[in-house]
Amino acid sequence: MRFTVLTLFPDFFSSPLKTSILGKAIKHQRIKVEVINIRNFATGKHKMTDDTPYGGGRGMVMKPEPIIRAIKSIKEDNSEAWVTLLSPQGRLFNQILAGELSQKTHLVLICGHYEDVDQRVRYFIDDEISLGDFILTGGEPAALCIIDAVARLLPGVIGKPQSLEEESFREGLLEYPQYTRPAEYAGHKVPEILLSGHHKNITEWRRRQMLLRTLLLRPDLLPKAHLTEEDKEFLKRVCEQIFHE
Repeated sequence: MRFTVLTLFPDFFSSPLKTSILGKAIKHQRIKVEVINIRNFATGKHKMTDDTPYGGGRGMVMKPEPIIRAIKSIKEDNSEAWVTLLSPQGRLFNQILAGELSQKTHLVLICGHYEDVDQRVRYFIDDEISLGDFILTGGEPAALCIIDAVARLLPGVIGKPQSLEEESFREGLLEYPQYTRPAEYAGHKVPEILLSGHHKNITEWRRRQMLLRTLLLRPDLLPKAHLTEEDKEFLKRVCEQIFHE
């Protein structure tokens, strides 16, 4: 899969794309990441990429011409490129959307800055995505998050593909607690059931821990989670116990 990032700050991506799983995926050609400076598509002596907003107001607005020229250049090379603007107005990014984007062959991410991009840029994009209800200094951190979340779903990027099957949010639930050696540390012991070797009981314990964690920490996830009748009965008993106490 190919990722193209349009940004005013290409150096932002230098280190993250060379390390850990992303670095290995690029090295082994599982993914290709191209970072393009939007300023390369600006004209004039000073290569201006922003200007004051019509109608007045604070801050600056990213000019439409450089961004749209960059988009057209990419589309000429690959008409199937999926062009996405990163902004607070977009679809909320989650694991389902990451899976959807992993089916694309070429994902283009436009990193916004300042007050916003000129509204006319939106006539030339395919999608608009937001990481959530908070404010970043620019779209670069969001672009990295999306590349990381999407890339790890692609074949050959994660060393053990089966590990993707049991991780957080796959079924709309948080993951169960994880433990490793030593069996006891600072007075805290690993739950006995994990040392029992009884795989059926361990699987059941982990499922219930997922349900309990989600109920206590992210109850907003439960309405959309994939729950069995047994899951629902367990949650009902837990809720009755909590409210009774």
